[in-house]
Amino acid sequence: MPELPDVVVYVEALERLLGGRTLAGVVIRSPFVLRTFTPDINDLAGRPVTGFRRIGKRIVWEFPDSLFLVIHLMIAGRFHWRKVGSLPRGKNDLAAFQFEHGVMMLTEASQQKRASLHVVGDEAAVESFDRGGLEVLECELAEFAAALRRGNHTLKRALTDPRIFSGIGNAYSDEILHAAGLSPVRWTSRLTDQQVERLHRATREVLADWLARLREGAAEKFPEKVTAFRPEMNVHGKFGEPCAVCETSIQRIRYAANETNYCPRCQTDGKLLADRSLSRLLKGDWPKTIDELET
Repeated sequence: MPELPDVVVYVEALERLLGGRTLAGVVIRSPFVLRTFTPDINDLAGRPVTGFRRIGKRIVWEFPDSLFLVIHLMIAGRFHWRKVGSLPRGKNDLAAFQFEHGVMMLTEASQQKRASLHVVGDEAAVESFDRGGLEVLECELAEFAAALRRGNHTLKRALTDPRIFSGIGNAYSDEILHAAGLSPVRWTSRLTDQQVERLHRATREVLADWLARLREGAAEKFPEKVTAFRPEMNVHGKFGEPCAVCETSIQRIRYAANETNYCPRCQTDGKLLADRSLSRLLKGDWPKTIDELET
C-alpha cells in the first residue's frame, strides 16, 4: 500500500504533470471503483485541476466550484501515465483520466478490488475522510507522545492506526521500529520517556529519508514503480535475510492477513516472537484485514 512518502511523491508528481490542466473526460472500466453517484464524475470533465493534496493515504484532486475527487489506492492501486487516447482495456485498468497531453490511468493489480473513487461537492465532505491522525513530520515530541499514549496498543498497531498517526502503514512501521530498536509488540503504556523520544526521532528520520529518496527518483519522470518492497529497506519484506545492522536473520510475525518483520537482536533482545502465542495476545489489538485497518 502506498504510504506517506509514496503518496506525497505522487501528489507532487501529479501537480507537476496535471496542475492547471483541463480534464477532458473520464472513462470508468470497473464500476465498483466509483463509490459515489452525486455529484456525477462526468461533471469533472471540462474543468481544470486546480490542485492536489494528501489526506492520510488518500489523494485529493481539486476542481473549481468546490468539486473534489478523492482517491484511495489501498494495497494495489497505482497511477500510470499513458499516451494520448489510451483507454482502460487491461485486466488491471480501473479508470482513465483523459488530458490533451496524455492519460492518467488508475490500475489495481489485485483480484480483491479495494481502490476507490469518491466525488464530493464541498470541503466538509473532503474533511470527513480525515481519520484524525497526527502528521508526524510536522509534530513536536510532546504531541507525538500524547497521541502515542492516548490508548494502550502494541507499537505496530499504534503506528499504523490512522486515528493516531497519519499515513504510516505496514512497510514504514517496520522500518521505523527497526531504526528505533523497539519491538513491534511492546505496549505503548510500557514505554519510557527515552523510548518515546527515540521512536519520535526514528519516525521522522525514516519518513524524511524515504521521502528524499523517492523525490530524487521521481525528479524527472512520473513515479511508475511504487512498491512496498524496496531493496534498500532494512527489515520490511526481508524475512530470512541478514539484518543490515547486526546480520541476524530477519524474522516475521504473521497474523491473519498481516505480517510484520523485525530483527530479534536489534529489537527484541534476541527473543523470537512466535506467531501462535501472539495470536491470543494480539487478537484484540491488530486488525484481521487491511480493510479493517483502513476503515
